[in-house]
Amino acid sequence: MPRVETTRTSSPATLRVTLRRLAPFVKPVLPRLFGGFLCALGAGIVALVIPQVLSWLVNEVLQVGGASQQVWTAVAIVAGLGLLEAFFIYMRRQFVLNPAARVETTLRTRFYQHLQRLPVAFHERWGSGQLLSRSMSDLSLLRRWLAFGAIMLIVETVTVITGLTLMFFHSWQLGLLYLLGAIPITVKAFRFRNDYRAASRLSQDQAGDLATAVEESVHGIRVIKAFGRGRHLYEGFSSQAQTLRETELTKAKTLAGFLGIVVTVPQVVLGIGLVLGLWLCARDEISVGSLVAFFATAAVLARPVEGMGMLLGMTLTTKTALDRHFEVMDAHNDITSPENPRTPEKLEGRVSFEHVRFGYPDEAGLARPILQDVDFSIRPGETMALVGITGSGKTTLLNLVPRLHDVSAGRVLIDGLDVREWDLDALRTHIAVAFEDTTLFSSSIRENVLMGVEDGLDETAAQQRLDEALDVAQAGFARELPEGVDSVIGEEGLSLSGGQRQRIALARAIAAKPRVLVMDDPLSALDVRTEEAVSARLREVLEGTTTLVVAHRPSTVMLADRVAVLRDGRIDAVGSHTHLMSTNEHYRYVIASLDENDSSMEVKV
Repeated sequence: MPRVETTRTSSPATLRVTLRRLAPFVKPVLPRLFGGFLCALGAGIVALVIPQVLSWLVNEVLQVGGASQQVWTAVAIVAGLGLLEAFFIYMRRQFVLNPAARVETTLRTRFYQHLQRLPVAFHERWGSGQLLSRSMSDLSLLRRWLAFGAIMLIVETVTVITGLTLMFFHSWQLGLLYLLGAIPITVKAFRFRNDYRAASRLSQDQAGDLATAVEESVHGIRVIKAFGRGRHLYEGFSSQAQTLRETELTKAKTLAGFLGIVVTVPQVVLGIGLVLGLWLCARDEISVGSLVAFFATAAVLARPVEGMGMLLGMTLTTKTALDRHFEVMDAHNDITSPENPRTPEKLEGRVSFEHVRFGYPDEAGLARPILQDVDFSIRPGETMALVGITGSGKTTLLNLVPRLHDVSAGRVLIDGLDVREWDLDALRTHIAVAFEDTTLFSSSIRENVLMGVEDGLDETAAQQRLDEALDVAQAGFARELPEGVDSVIGEEGLSLSGGQRQRIALARAIAAKPRVLVMDDPLSALDVRTEEAVSARLREVLEGTTTLVVAHRPSTVMLADRVAVLRDGRIDAVGSHTHLMSTNEHYRYVIASLDENDSSMEVKV
């Protein structure tokens, strides 16, 4: 299975630090959350009042000479308190559900927006499943914790403290005994916190890796089936799933061990307390009613005491989820617009590379040199083909124009202005790209093609752009689909053939009407006849558009006004195809290899 690289924090933030980072998003909905807290607290207090009514009933009403009418009064009071408790629980839900969902939505949309802004280098390091789990399941945990866990943890803590106070009121000896039972629970809680937090983090990371494996298998299902590797991938996935299962079991055992202490210790203490209480009653140091109230209060506290263990586990799980979320939000974006962006005086489309160097950083953070000293220019309206052997850095060079990566040294200029001085949105508005590996979205063909069209274009003009782009790209097949250009093409356009997807992607670049067009072998999946038709139309529509195209086929080279030869990270020569064929030996070698590849290719549709 492919290795998924993620970022781990060397020293996890404390719960206080994590909650402080969450505070700005919770602040706008804090009044409603506080209202939910008051309702939950009211329900807890009402539950504690019921044992006090029982104490009064035993001491006053059930004694010799007690009035029977008071029994019905006590029954009415208990029933009324039960209804009031139910009302408080209902109102708690009404207060907290909407604001908790609002915080979740705010963080999720902010997360998605941040992902869109992060550079390509970030997405090359992170598995998609890791990002998906952080944006979906982790934030769902936060919503449930805000709506229930955080409020109930505080409420049940207050309820236990209030209950202990009432216990001391009825009998300080029994209250002290019950309080001593908290010592082993507290000792266990410190170890539980660290163990459970580590298990939760590992579980969430492994779930993200598993999601990545599922996504890659679904997207690559054709390759998997074609090579008959389903069983092999299943074994890898099964191993990952088994590892996650073992982690979840470890997590569950850790929580079960803590809950075992939380449940067992109070019950043992109550057993001892019963003996002690009967002895105190025999000595008339406490009344029977006080003894009944003590144990009724203990029964009411049993649920909060046990629940605090579950809520503590939920809090720690949410804390690790927030840490994972903020890991991505803290990722540095080094490709941004400058504080004071500039624009060229005249937009012509001249592209220049001045002593450009670039390298991809390795695991040690050192750049692996790909481009050594690239220096050449493309005139406005000119079509420049870029050729070179495999791995020479052609695609990397293209990525520098729209700032998908930034140069390590040197400059990339558009109309004499360094691309790093442009406003990023404005720069990419004037540049369109068409990559060899086409990426389409789960929407209609119309939406895919018009994706790069400027906002505010009226319906008629947009339709004209769409029709022209489809005609140039020879993508008329789109009109023959069941719903025409409004047909939804499915995830990544897998319902279309490779050639159809490439033509739609080419149409998208053409419809944007850019000043600069960057294409990475955009015709590789087309058959010869379709390629000739597309090339003929491209010559018409590219007039006035500066075009840099990576050529892997001789026919693409013929489309260009000039050719640049990339060799060992440098531009070896620039000139017309005829001139280079007669003067540059390396160019002849590259063209010969392109001819061999082209002649060996099967006709594609």
